[in-house]
Amino acid sequence: MADFTHFNEQGRAKMVDISEKTHTVRSAAAQTSVLVNQEIYQNITNQTMKKGDVLSVSQVAGIMAAKQTASLIPMCHPISLSAVDISFSWEQKKESFELFILATVKTTGGTGVEMEALTAASVCALTVYDMCKALDKGMVIGPAFLKEKTGGKNGDYHRQTLPAMHMEQRP
Repeated sequence: MADFTHFNEQGRAKMVDISEKTHTVRSAAAQTSVLVNQEIYQNITNQTMKKGDVLSVSQVAGIMAAKQTASLIPMCHPISLSAVDISFSWEQKKESFELFILATVKTTGGTGVEMEALTAASVCALTVYDMCKALDKGMVIGPAFLKEKTGGKNGDYHRQTLPAMHMEQRP
């Protein structure tokens, strides 16, 4: 078990000790998307959804989620976040619209913020689904993936390609 950083000498789970790690500026950006029909797209962009402004609410949910990541993911360290930003963009498909969600998180500390960025993007997408499900439960979320990260001993990472969809058909 010595090769596994998240196991103690008894082979049981532990949180890794980061007390000796150098504090550096670290950032991460994660992306996901929600595929919606035209009716949902119109309601979101015209801000006529009965539950309110979908993008504003989901943006706040994503920010809150980033701050709560250590409460959700067992081995994540609770860290002080310097910044969380959520941005949106739309792309029209044949008969649907894809809402792209980009979550960017930053800290100065001894561990990275990849999980915080992924959590923020995912919860943001789930909030969009929750606010729109009355109109269509067939929305598709994902994939969610890390686009880039900077800082830390492992250096920077920049995704070169987008993940392939493993679905035969998207609405």
